[in-house]
Amino acid sequence: MSSPNPVFADAQPEHENVLITRGARSGLTICVAVHSTVLGPALGGARVWTYRSWGDAVADALRLSEGMTYKNAAAGLARGGGKSVVFVPEGTVLDAERKRDAMLDLGDAVELLGGSYYTAEDVGTSAEDMATVSERTRYVEGLPADRGGVGEPSDATAAGVYSAVTATLDTVFGSPVVADRRAVISGLGQVGGRLARRLAAEGARLIVTDVNPARKALAEEIGASWIEPGDEHQFETDLFIPCGVGGALSPEVIASLRCKAVVGAANNQLARHDGAEQLAERGILWAPDFVVNAGGVIYIDMASRPGADKAAVEERVEHIGDTLRAIFAQAQAESITTLEAAERLAKSRLESVPAGV
Repeated sequence: MSSPNPVFADAQPEHENVLITRGARSGLTICVAVHSTVLGPALGGARVWTYRSWGDAVADALRLSEGMTYKNAAAGLARGGGKSVVFVPEGTVLDAERKRDAMLDLGDAVELLGGSYYTAEDVGTSAEDMATVSERTRYVEGLPADRGGVGEPSDATAAGVYSAVTATLDTVFGSPVVADRRAVISGLGQVGGRLARRLAAEGARLIVTDVNPARKALAEEIGASWIEPGDEHQFETDLFIPCGVGGALSPEVIASLRCKAVVGAANNQLARHDGAEQLAERGILWAPDFVVNAGGVIYIDMASRPGADKAAVEERVEHIGDTLRAIFAQAQAESITTLEAAERLAKSRLESVPAGV
């Protein structure tokens, strides 16, 4: 068992509902956390991940669901924030049968919340997994196209991150042009891999890494330099782009960063909230993660509506860069961190809803 998680130190948690259950089929612990439904039913993906303890899994669900509230609010969506986490104990390998059982169990858990939370794919899950979830609940988004859904949101997430990258370059260097800019990408999964391909195609000089050594093949394909994971934050570069799991920006990592800006797809990048101040003190521009990686939820929300306009969805995703520019400008004008500016944007939407609505 790991040491007590600081998330549980809060005497008054803000979450509206937290469901912890043991899957009847899989035997795995599942947590569904609904942080807020002020703007509408909560939307947030289902994560299947290995943790040291079930407590760490629950703590992650609490953090991620709160982040989804801010993400959906800052993106202007009529959606609240929630997240579900399937806890995979260390040393456990899920075969196809047990993974299917876990998804059916997840569907049962989501159904218990009666529509206050809609799940979708996330780290460790796919559109096909969501199809399995849908066998037990209708409160699921991101189904495969052949099941009447909108499919994987990774293209949209990567497009939003790309828009954030160019906005960040424009703010730091006075030009959004990617060519010849140096970037270190940590994490080459569904989003990081897509982003790496696009940046390489536009002439960026990339150093990349991933905990999965098989992804070295992508580095070779796109002409990027591959390094083993662990010290990627210590390379001198223009941009550091975290696209893996959360908490990468610890005080120690921030102290050793050698970059002008950090902008990436990973959720919950700051290991501590005051990491935003530490980054600012070092003169490193940080693009708040819940703004940067909102492309996926924007896509799922808008593309799922009847008569969805593909061009309108793409325009909304591209608008992430404009939102980020406004956040950077406010932070500079008011001498506050970019995190505070982004949180103000999200909270202004949450507070604009009349009480009782």
